[in-house]
Amino acid sequence: MVTIPRVVIAAPASGHGKTTVATGLLAAFARRGVPVAPFKVGPDYIDPGYHALAAGRPGRNLDPVLVGENLIGPLFAHGSQGAELAVVEGVMGLYDGRTGAGETGSTAQVAELLRAPVILVVDAAAQGRSVAALVHGFRSFGTVRLAGVILNRVGSDRHEQILRDACEEVGTPVLGALRRADAVAAPSRHLGLVPAAERRAEALASVDALATLVAGAVDLDAVLAVARSAPPLAATPWTPRDEDPVPGRPVVALAGGPAFSFAYAETAELLAGAGAEVTVVDPLRDESLPDGARALVVGGGFPEVYAAELSANEPLRTSVRELAAAGLPIVAECAGLLWLCRSLDGAPMCGVLDAEAAMTPALTLGYRDAVALSDSPLAPAGTRVTGHEFHRTAVYPRSGVLLSPAAGAAWAWRGADPEGFATPAVHASYLHLHWAGQRGLAARLVRTAAM
Repeated sequence: MVTIPRVVIAAPASGHGKTTVATGLLAAFARRGVPVAPFKVGPDYIDPGYHALAAGRPGRNLDPVLVGENLIGPLFAHGSQGAELAVVEGVMGLYDGRTGAGETGSTAQVAELLRAPVILVVDAAAQGRSVAALVHGFRSFGTVRLAGVILNRVGSDRHEQILRDACEEVGTPVLGALRRADAVAAPSRHLGLVPAAERRAEALASVDALATLVAGAVDLDAVLAVARSAPPLAATPWTPRDEDPVPGRPVVALAGGPAFSFAYAETAELLAGAGAEVTVVDPLRDESLPDGARALVVGGGFPEVYAAELSANEPLRTSVRELAAAGLPIVAECAGLLWLCRSLDGAPMCGVLDAEAAMTPALTLGYRDAVALSDSPLAPAGTRVTGHEFHRTAVYPRSGVLLSPAAGAAWAWRGADPEGFATPAVHASYLHLHWAGQRGLAARLVRTAAM
């Protein structure tokens, strides 16, 4: 039974200030000495990076589409161990989920699975009394418990009073009102906010400013009271430990640093739980893989931003090619796929894959229900998974021939050509997976590494 106080920070739509409020709350409570556990609904990797800076512990994702709704409670219980308060930032609008699947994957679904009260963040910059209709609509639609509102981008004392009076008309308490604060803005680019790992000093300053802003504009005691109103949650903490870990602790290198900052915390935990010794390697800094490395895992990130630096690290690129040539397992997704190609926007990369990668103007985004077409160190052929694509790049095999099962494609899903590359030693694909939803992936990789 999980009894930790918890609250979900939601909004009517994207852009209302969920990340500002959630990160500020985490930082403000941490500054008070309250151990806080941060969570993000959905497949987002960037917001949890800011959450982690604010809370001083890993930011974790809760995505029913990627891991299944039955794992949301256990993953929450695992990630909140040792904390006295959990703050869950929502995704998009409160009731927005997977396209065509109703509430599945939405903030509302996660709030219900966690039996958690919801605080709605509303960008009130261009409205007055009409905010009452908006808040009333969200409170009466669906079954989540809307416990209060935090107003964002309030223009003046008079504006704030109009908004507060309107919310009082519909019986919804206002727990805080934030004015515009340029000092806490985070820069954006082609895929959203710039990750905290790429601007750590500036991000720390922004998080500190957010703590001050939120502590001064939000009734923290009222927020804590809302969180404490959450009833007990029947859930047993998820565990990453495998029942039969591989002996010998094979070394698995896990790419990290600014260029490869997209990784779920559970990936490293599952690898360690399967028996691996997990060592982080930063391809912008380290010139070789860890001593004795038997496998390499490369997650997502922004290699296109660091193409010149990645290309200049020829010793590490050579080390990766040698690992592949030795038949040792490499698993790469999205950014890792690009890094394994011969080139990225003309800059030489690792050359493990006979393909070229390049930026494109088109955004590819969405969940995918996929089946593995070929055996690989990640999964046997026929394995079914649900993953997520999010990129503005394309990969072109040098042969010019579309990938197919015979050519060693990694995945297939409805409405698209076969995708990725799969051999007995290499799995490289655009598809992001949350390994907790298919824990056999980590165990298979570690077993392959130990052979």
